[in-house]
Amino acid sequence: MKPELHDLPLIDNSGGHRFELTVNYATAFMEYGERDGAMALFHTEVPAQLEGQGVGTALVEKVLAEIERRQLPLIPLCPFVTGYLKRHPEWQRLVAPAYQRWFQQTPE
Repeated sequence: MKPELHDLPLIDNSGGHRFELTVNYATAFMEYGERDGAMALFHTEVPAQLEGQGVGTALVEKVLAEIERRQLPLIPLCPFVTGYLKRHPEWQRLVAPAYQRWFQQTPE
């Protein structure tokens, strides 16, 4: 995560079912829902003016840390989150058992 994004607070807008990260008056967000005692991540959106600045990555990292803090299994339905998890296997420990197969290496 870029140092300038590290101290920005992650907001849990529980009424809107989304986590939010505001940078320079623009808000990136990740929609979520709780399902069977797990946290499902559905969609990530980063405003155009924040694209390419590491905001999406910072949002994912902050949300994963929050899920870990809450000790909830993760259901990664968002393609952006799934892509991040494939590049950062250390976070796959949070993935609910039924979804682990998405991240298993297949023999070549």
